[in-house]
Amino acid sequence: MLKVRVAAAAALVCLGLVSGCASPADESGHNPEAKAAASTAPVPSGARSSAPAPPPDHEPVSYKPSWPDTAVRTARGHRVNTCVPKDLRNKATTLTTSDKVHLSALVLGEGPDGVLLDHEQGYSICSFVDIGRQLAKRGYHVVIPEYRNHGASEEVADNEHIDRDARAGLAELRRVGAKRVFLAGASCGGTTASVAGGDTPLRVVGLLMMSSPARCGGVDGVAAVRKLSVPTLLVVSPGDMQGNAEKQVREVYAASVARKKELVIQKGEWHGTSMIKRAGAAGAELQDRVIKFVVDSYAAAR
Repeated sequence: MLKVRVAAAAALVCLGLVSGCASPADESGHNPEAKAAASTAPVPSGARSSAPAPPPDHEPVSYKPSWPDTAVRTARGHRVNTCVPKDLRNKATTLTTSDKVHLSALVLGEGPDGVLLDHEQGYSICSFVDIGRQLAKRGYHVVIPEYRNHGASEEVADNEHIDRDARAGLAELRRVGAKRVFLAGASCGGTTASVAGGDTPLRVVGLLMMSSPARCGGVDGVAAVRKLSVPTLLVVSPGDMQGNAEKQVREVYAASVARKKELVIQKGEWHGTSMIKRAGAAGAELQDRVIKFVVDSYAAAR
């Protein structure tokens, strides 16, 4: 019954509040999708710094995970989704939002150049694990929060205020030493990332929104991109939600005040990170393009 309630909550957000939102590619969102093809594009290295040692990790917190059957504890006692590869589970921590909701999150890499990766509603933290791992190897400080009512994060009564989950991810980046941030997200994760980035003390250097609706649960992405002049990459499949997703993404693109903005129409009908994970060679190319866009955005900001 718990799984049904979680799926229903995600569906209500998508269908009741977001006309351009699609159902999750794996339906339950509990199992990790097949890993995307390894990135081979020759891209420059990311940040290299002699940053001071990070602050102590958060203490583990006791709470009810959203998907108990796919939530395990790390050696430190933090909860993490079983879709996370075992070699990364020691990178899990627990974030607490401004409204006291506890989130499972991964913190990868180090240094002053941060990247926030926000997953889709109904999916899981593993939407961005592959990209996060590659960015960390290139020298970026990556935080991937798992949203409330998803995976190993806390189950709460409603699914509102998910922008606070994105803000918790940004606060963690700042706490562990990031000075700048590239905002990225898929579906509602992209919408909330853009909104949260509008008032972060971190210097925003770029924005990625994949299949992201113009508005999500009261969070207004159109208003957000009117305040962000940083390089912006928007990606959508024309067949996603029978064209409704593309319509909303184009609305966001038209509203963006970015000096450099790109709209990529990815062939097919995939939603969010499924455009990378399930689109074969085209998905691998898109992943390379996304990573290069992050690197180029940081290069332009220096």
